[in-house]
Amino acid sequence: MSSENVHVAVIGGGCAGLSAAAKLVDFGYDVSIFEASSQFGGRARMVMVENDRQMTMLDNGQHILLGAYRETLALLNKVGVEENKAFLRVPLQMQMVSTLFDRPFSLLPSNKYSASINLLIGIIKAEGLNFCDKFNIIRLMATLKKQNFSIKKDVPLDVFLDYYHQTARAIKVLWEPLCLAALNTPTSQASTQIFLNVLKDSFTGDKNSSDFLLPKLDLSQIIANPLSQYVYANGGKLNLSQRVRGIEVELDLNGNERFKIETKHGYQYFSHVVMAVSPARLDKLIAKLPRISSVIQQMKAMTFQPIYTVYIQYPLETTLPAIMTGFLDSISQWVFDRGLLCKQKGLMSVIISAEGTHQLMTQDELALRVISELKQAFPELPKPLWHKVIAEKRATFTCKTNLTRPNIKTLQPRFFLAGDYTYADYPATIEGAIRSGILAAEYVKQSTKIAF
Repeated sequence: MSSENVHVAVIGGGCAGLSAAAKLVDFGYDVSIFEASSQFGGRARMVMVENDRQMTMLDNGQHILLGAYRETLALLNKVGVEENKAFLRVPLQMQMVSTLFDRPFSLLPSNKYSASINLLIGIIKAEGLNFCDKFNIIRLMATLKKQNFSIKKDVPLDVFLDYYHQTARAIKVLWEPLCLAALNTPTSQASTQIFLNVLKDSFTGDKNSSDFLLPKLDLSQIIANPLSQYVYANGGKLNLSQRVRGIEVELDLNGNERFKIETKHGYQYFSHVVMAVSPARLDKLIAKLPRISSVIQQMKAMTFQPIYTVYIQYPLETTLPAIMTGFLDSISQWVFDRGLLCKQKGLMSVIISAEGTHQLMTQDELALRVISELKQAFPELPKPLWHKVIAEKRATFTCKTNLTRPNIKTLQPRFFLAGDYTYADYPATIEGAIRSGILAAEYVKQSTKIAF
């Protein structure tokens, strides 16, 4: 099948869809992206909010990338994003304060050696851990490295940590925060193997693999805009505010199957489809594709986890002691000083990952609680000017043990799925979404070698 006969519909313009489209245009295929909203990016997009009679653009949520996100960084480099302008690269560090009477915790690894040696040095020097805490962490990391970060049977992470004698203190200040940040899933449900996959990428590579990459620009400027512009510049068609209403398979005049896609503008026909929408929308779109009805059943077995971002604007001169600070014994989990990070002076963003009691609060109650916790941790903070809560109630799938996730390849020929929920070895992250999109594009290429 020649590239001239390949016309691919990419449905969904988030990270998975955009990465698939960017790879497909590299192959020389005719590509059309359909995005239901008015902007690309999915969760990595901007939202406009009104505060004090002024309109403010905010990221849909505060994101952290890792130095181990090789596919993400390679893709952004390809489309012209300069890392030093887009991200603040910070060696792995965890500085956590308590709003009650708990000891603070500080992990500041070295950045001179390999990632694993740097972590070892950091744990030895960590403040807020005793000898027993440190010994058991180091012993576990040595065991994992020996086992290539693989276990024979997946179990919830809290069971695994208990089996390897991790202390309550180590779990509270190290393992639980890392799990929530990586998987957005409580340790009582989280897949140990998926968690270990992230640890392996982060701590078995070079010294930069475990770095935090903190966005200095909004993610629309870093991901959505450069990728969509790259697709357009290479011949792709961009369709915003065009929700796909339905997909069917029919025969063309030569008796070959093709995909009939309906939007508000009527019908269009494609040889291939990459479906890159959220799992919540998938069942309705594939309802008329009986060969992949099993995917609908897999979707019904999935549960989802929220991510709340609480933005708090203080007077412009307000700053925190560090760009990124963690919390113990609080609803708040991490606070970022966006003035120090991306020149949004006086603006703080507080992240609350996964399910919890905060879901029972109204948005105003939650914001006031977070403001109170910040005041306890940083007594010098002045009265805030305004706040805004952005709640993504189904932000990610619950990355639980033995979860059956749909394959990128489906039983419907030339129909592929893309999205972080399909990339079975990784949690719901930007890296997982981009890896899935690239792999879906590779499968499209492979399928074109099959005559039909």
